[in-house]
Amino acid sequence: MGILSVDLFITLDGVYQAPGGPDEDRSGGFEHGGWQAAYSDEEAGAAIVDGINRMDALLLGRRTYDIFAAYWPNQDDHIARTLNGLPKFVVSKTLTDPQWDGTTTLGNLDQLAALKERFNDIHVIGSGELVRSLLDADLVDRLNLYLYPLTFGTGKRLWADGAGVPAAFRLVQPPQGFPNGAVALAYERAGAPVTGIDIGQS
Repeated sequence: MGILSVDLFITLDGVYQAPGGPDEDRSGGFEHGGWQAAYSDEEAGAAIVDGINRMDALLLGRRTYDIFAAYWPNQDDHIARTLNGLPKFVVSKTLTDPQWDGTTTLGNLDQLAALKERFNDIHVIGSGELVRSLLDADLVDRLNLYLYPLTFGTGKRLWADGAGVPAAFRLVQPPQGFPNGAVALAYERAGAPVTGIDIGQS
């Protein structure tokens, strides 16, 4: 049985919206798009590439799929060749004829169990709304969070309005800090949270 890993760029106040460019996602009047680039450096880039190298399938929400499908087929670097060659799955009720080679459309999340039987490490990149649905359904096995040292006070947040079920995670590798201030954190699902203990008893 494989695992479902989420790769997400996120700010200190939990915003995941539009890290890649100013016009990536302006919904809700968000005016801070393109915030990741100022914190990019060689070490952070290498860590992101290592994560891409581990995946053997890619799962995306419709908005992120449209962005990726318009960009990566026209590139020819290592990341592009990897993503273009992977089996890709997009969760959408409206996409009927995906143009990115190797893409299959999923109408709902019920098919994920079968995908985990086929692949060792399925990654979700970005796709915040899909990730929220996966958290609600308790389907996320691993969180690969790239935490960036800034806050906006506005924008789409991963855990907002009661998203997700109560869940505990365990750190599976030492946090990795990068020269420009971002930090990579990797957590795997670890059962239910332990609560109700007085701090003096721990």
